[in-house]
Amino acid sequence: MANPTEKSLIEQMRITDFEIENRKAIISFTENDVKQLISCKKLVEHHLEEIVSCFYIQQTQIPEVALIIGDSGTLDRLKGTLRLYILDLFNGLYDLGYVNHRCRIGLVHKRIGVEPKLYLSGVLCLKEILSTVIEEQLNDPIRYKEVIVALDKLFMFNVTLVFETYIRSLVSEIETSKNKTDSYAMALEDKVRARTKQLDELSKIDPLTGLLNTRLLQATLTKALRDAEHQNEPISAVYIDVNDFKIVNDTQGHQRGDEILQNVGHAISGCARPEDFCFRYGGDEFFILLINCTEEQAREIYVASLERRMHELNISLSIGVAQTGSKSFVDEAMLIKLADESMYLAKKKHKEKKLKALDKAIAE
Repeated sequence: MANPTEKSLIEQMRITDFEIENRKAIISFTENDVKQLISCKKLVEHHLEEIVSCFYIQQTQIPEVALIIGDSGTLDRLKGTLRLYILDLFNGLYDLGYVNHRCRIGLVHKRIGVEPKLYLSGVLCLKEILSTVIEEQLNDPIRYKEVIVALDKLFMFNVTLVFETYIRSLVSEIETSKNKTDSYAMALEDKVRARTKQLDELSKIDPLTGLLNTRLLQATLTKALRDAEHQNEPISAVYIDVNDFKIVNDTQGHQRGDEILQNVGHAISGCARPEDFCFRYGGDEFFILLINCTEEQAREIYVASLERRMHELNISLSIGVAQTGSKSFVDEAMLIKLADESMYLAKKKHKEKKLKALDKAIAE
């Protein structure tokens, strides 16, 4: 896409010689009008300083205009510009160069904050001053009328160009603001989506152990069982409970209890494969879903590895394992129940073992 600064205003606005002639025809700006304006050129040149001075005396009485002009340096530059503009009005050459200058006036007026009402007021002021000077010098009512008609047409031609440029600049600003707003909105939407995704992920994770929470258990288990049945693969559930956890909390405090749960959570996820699912089931209970895994494999590989890690940390677990598939499948609730019952058998053995150890200690 071409950089707009590489083109003139009339190129950007697609104004051609043909378009200029068409615009003149619309307002009936004829060769006779051009001749009438040229005929007053020397007259206007002779009174140029008087016209410029009178114009700015009147314009600076308007507070908004005086505020925009601001200082004497700016006023001097504006007077110089106005001199050239007045001479252009009576030069008789209203071509692409002339049109480009008029368009630039519209752009400059927009950039410095000249409102349309102030611009039109200035046009009317200049027209009245020029009309007065021309009338006083010509002393020919018929010719004066022809000159003023031609001048009115040229002012109309100029004002149209200025306002088209003004409006084009305004539309461009609106489009730029819209693009910025759209970009900001898109960036904001991206942030909202990212934050929503982050919150969604966080809502699935148990903050203490880093494992999945039970919010996803039902859906995950349902899908896993369907996939296993479709593939004719076994699936095993592992139910874990931390032994004597209440005693630890009561005697060593909840901070120690949290440390144990964190260690167990890390060990559980560390022993699992990428395709497995590890959940904190609640409190000191955990649930692991081992994909395409028999009960024997679960005990020999997963449970054995987990127990070794726990032994190193001096943490005791009761672990139950239940398998479903590949020949027949139970539903979600039954699989959890079977794993839970297996865990309770392990917990019962743990308690019996503790009692035997206590009886032995007493006996000794």
